[in-house]
Order: sequence, then C-alpha cells, then structure tokens
Amino acid sequence: LAPYEGTPGAPDTVRLHTGGAWRDVPLHRREALPPGDTVAGPAIITEAGTTTVVDEGWQATANDHGHLVMERTAVTESSRPDTEVDPVLLEVFNNLFMSIAEQMGAQLESTAQSVNIKERLDFSCALFDPDGNLVANAPHIPVHLGSMGAGVKEVVRRRGARMRPGDSYAVNDPYHGGTHLPDITVITPVFGGGPGDPEILFHVASRGHHAEIGGIAPGSMPAGSRTIEEEGVLFDNWLLTEDGRLREEETRRLLSDAPYPSRNPATNLADLRAQIAANRKGADELGRMIEEFGLDVVQAYMRHVQDNAEESVRRVIDALDDGEYAYETDSGAVIRVQVRVDRAARRATIDFTGTSAQLGTNFNAPSAVVHAA
Repeated sequence: LAPYEGTPGAPDTVRLHTGGAWRDVPLHRREALPPGDTVAGPAIITEAGTTTVVDEGWQATANDHGHLVMERTAVTESSRPDTEVDPVLLEVFNNLFMSIAEQMGAQLESTAQSVNIKERLDFSCALFDPDGNLVANAPHIPVHLGSMGAGVKEVVRRRGARMRPGDSYAVNDPYHGGTHLPDITVITPVFGGGPGDPEILFHVASRGHHAEIGGIAPGSMPAGSRTIEEEGVLFDNWLLTEDGRLREEETRRLLSDAPYPSRNPATNLADLRAQIAANRKGADELGRMIEEFGLDVVQAYMRHVQDNAEESVRRVIDALDDGEYAYETDSGAVIRVQVRVDRAARRATIDFTGTSAQLGTNFNAPSAVVHAA
C-alpha cells in the first residue's frame, strides 16, 4: 500500500454509519501512519486509490513492509453465527465441510504406499452425521461416495453403544455397504462430550482401492469367482483400531489366514494406516471447526447443509420427465430402468423391474452401488 512518508499527522473526523447508527470517527491518511501504529475501530483509513473501513471490534496495524494488517479484537454480537439458517453462512459451512473431506484425501494420497491409491487416486473421503447420513464429500469417486453411507450405517447398527473413542472399523463386505472386496472403507466415529459421557458427533470415512486383497487371481477381481471367499479377504465390521491402537497382528492374521489370502499384507497394512491418518485429519479439523463456531452452530449447519442438498435434488426432480431405457452389457445381461416422476410430491421412483437376474460371476452391483448410481 502507500508507503509511510515520515510525517505523522493528526487524524481528521468524519461521519460513519456503523453498528446501526451514525458516529464521528477518526479519518487517517495511510501515508501518515508510522510502521507499528495501530488504528482501533471504528475508523477510516484513506489513501489515493483505497479506502479501508476499520469496523468496531477490529484494528488495523501498519507494518514495515507497507502492509495494513487487519485483526479482529472482539467478537461482536452481530458476528456470532446463529443456529438459524443464513444463506451466506450456509455456503461457508458447505465449503468448510467439503474442505475437511478434501484435506482427508490429501492426507491419504500423501501417506498411502500403493500405486492404486497414491498415483491412480482410487480413493474417496467423506463426513457423515451420527446416523450415517452423508454430510459432505470431496469430489472423489462417485460410486464410492454414494455407497459409503450404507457401510457407515451398518457399523452404527451393529456396533451401537459399544463404539468408543479411538476405535475405527474396516468394511469391504458387498452385502453391508461395500462395492467389491478391493475397496476397503475405514470408518471412525468422532466423539464429543466429557470423558465419562462420550457422544458421537460425526463419522469420518475413507475408502481406498487396495491393489491386492487375495482371491483366486492377483488383483482380486477374478471374473470366474463363484463365492465371496474366491474374491479375497472379507472385512465385515472389522475392529481395525481399538483405543487408538492399530490391531496390526490381528489384521495381519485376517489378511494371511483367509482361504485365499492377500499376496501383499504389508502394503495392505500401510494403506490402512494411511486411511486411519486421513480419518484422524478429518476428526481434528472437525474439532477445530467446533472450537471456532461452537457445537450447536456446527450441528445446526450440518442439518442445514443436508436440507439444502435435499431441496436442490427436489428442484431437479421438478424439471424431470418420465423415461425408460434398456442396455445390454457385454455378458448379455440387460439392465432395464424406468423413472416415474411425481411432481406433486416432488419425488421420483426408479424401477429396475425387467433387469436380468444376478449373474454367476462376480460382476454384479450390490444394493449400495445401485443406490449410488
């Protein structure tokens, strides 16, 4: 900004409308502010090309580099977020939640060992509410993100009140929210409340495609498999960490003692550690958000974000027409779908009646994948 001219001068006084009323406030010339001088709001700082309003509860300090540093000195009543939905804060929290999922992904990418996750970026991260409903996700793999919630809900249903701080769970079971066995999801509940009465506030989850998880063929996608064991090692609601400790030996045995064990348990464990680290990043960032805004505000905007997402989808449904389509896959199986729109209820029914029955091979879509698609 404008450099200090070495001639400090007394400020003038001008009228400023601030805090709902007109007030007489000092008017400083930027060139007359010595480095280190602080201007407390309300005040105005002016120069040839810029006018800076220093509002109440803020201060401006000129530094040796010619910068004007603005700092909040007090949280005024008007700056405290409320639990009532505000369109500006809704967008802020939308991006804050999504940013946490993106940071989880960056942590996973940088700490994973396998090429599948580290370079091919076949992973996804997301945040869920205490019931396992999606709050926000990073723009990762769509079929992962749409199906992960089913895995979280299954862990919540089966673990319930037995969940404890420091626990994480691994799931790849296609019958309980998984996709195919190489996709392992690590789910970590985020707790709040006192030590004697912990309360689950969120769940964070990361799903990564492991390059190898056993089965009758390397790569763990054997087209000729006929049973789940022939596809690889099954993680069905597996307790991966307990009280903050990775159950390494138990997990190594699970990977090694299956009917068709993993061919590379060391890399599996390395990638699982990376997923645990990603979840820890998510939990830490959620903690920082709660510390900044307060738990009541964060929980309120979690619901506002979900409500806004629902309304956005219903607006799309408002513009849809009925339709149907059939597609024959390479195997000869046919996928047939009909969409029927109820504009009055703002709902759509997606009907797969007429689709071919389950195939004898491993190329079928589990229910969670159908919901995601």
